[in-house]
Amino acid sequence: MKNAFITGVIIGVLSGLWLFVMHIAGYDLTKDQVSPFEYVSVIIPIAGLFFGLKSYRDNDLGGNMGFLEALIQCFKILILAGIIAIFAGILYISYVDAGNNARDFSGRMFAALLIGVLSSLAMSLILTTKSNKVD
Repeated sequence: MKNAFITGVIIGVLSGLWLFVMHIAGYDLTKDQVSPFEYVSVIIPIAGLFFGLKSYRDNDLGGNMGFLEALIQCFKILILAGIIAIFAGILYISYVDAGNNARDFSGRMFAALLIGVLSSLAMSLILTTKSNKVD
């Protein structure tokens, strides 16, 4: 659980900071248009999940991990990361960009959820070492 906590906090904090970096860089996050610079944020959960799951496999499981074990660990990481990122999003909507509607911003949060689920599946498939059984 320690690995999931550390990795989740890192992903959540980096994702939250990304909102403020986008604002400082001059990108408006409440419009329907998505800037190409915004797609770079996908690297945060993908890289975080890869390194967190690889560390879990190598250090905690001795290099032998099934798909279900990997998927459960990914979801533990992403639950904590999501809580922190949502909290940062609430702070962003409340204090930094208070004049805009949160509805536009919630679409981006749903996209982040979808990216997290797809990243979890992909990282679980990539880092699984027990190929003959699900778990």
